[in-house]
Amino acid sequence: MIRDITIGQYVPGDSLLHKADPRTKIILTFIMMIFIFLISTYWGYLLLTLFTAITVVSSNIPVKFVLKGLKPVLFIVIFAGIINIFTIKGTSIWSWGFLSITYEGINVAIKMAIRLFLLIITASLLTYTTTPIALTDAIEKLLGPLKRVKVPVHEIAMMMTIALRFIPTLLDETDKIIKAQSSRGADFDSGNMVERAKSFIPVLIPLFISAFRRADELATAMEARCYRGSEGRTRMKQLRFSGSDAVVTVITAAFMTWVLLMEYVLF
Repeated sequence: MIRDITIGQYVPGDSLLHKADPRTKIILTFIMMIFIFLISTYWGYLLLTLFTAITVVSSNIPVKFVLKGLKPVLFIVIFAGIINIFTIKGTSIWSWGFLSITYEGINVAIKMAIRLFLLIITASLLTYTTTPIALTDAIEKLLGPLKRVKVPVHEIAMMMTIALRFIPTLLDETDKIIKAQSSRGADFDSGNMVERAKSFIPVLIPLFISAFRRADELATAMEARCYRGSEGRTRMKQLRFSGSDAVVTVITAAFMTWVLLMEYVLF
């Protein structure tokens, strides 16, 4: 399960999405997330799923790698789906005592699962195709106007990117600790939920120690390189909009316009 969390990882590539400016990708990602909640028909979800699948394939990102990132949320989706199926009132399909499955409940559960999966894939595509340094520069550029009101934009962008970058590192560290504790006789699979939670205490303590040690090492390395935040900082690679940004924006805008027309005008 630990190795199934892929968000925060960068997959090198030379696709159109990789070449696009990170600012364009961040803006389009947020617009796409809002757009997902505007869709309410299965035709719209089908078109959106096809568009997402085409984007993943054209980005040269392994499909298995993307699908693996959905495994950690399966339990949440199933649990929330069961709650919706048995709690939302409407046309009853099956009932037994106080339990009742409704058509409306199943409809809401399916749409919620599709939305959640699409949101995760859309957000993951941003980190799959953007390096942490480029992501930091893009966030700082987009939040640039806040500097006028004395907001530490660079520091905020740096913290966000470092946190995102170290997700795979901490997950790998957690996996190593679990294997080490298992080799010493620790049992993480048997018992009820409370017992399983207690069994992870020997994992959390060394994980926190390792996280603080890595943070201290990172701070020391940044100080040794005379890092002083945004003051006087230069960049080897400057962010520039190119033809790739125009193509990605036009394709995304045309698709969303087409789906919205079908959603609210044609149907």
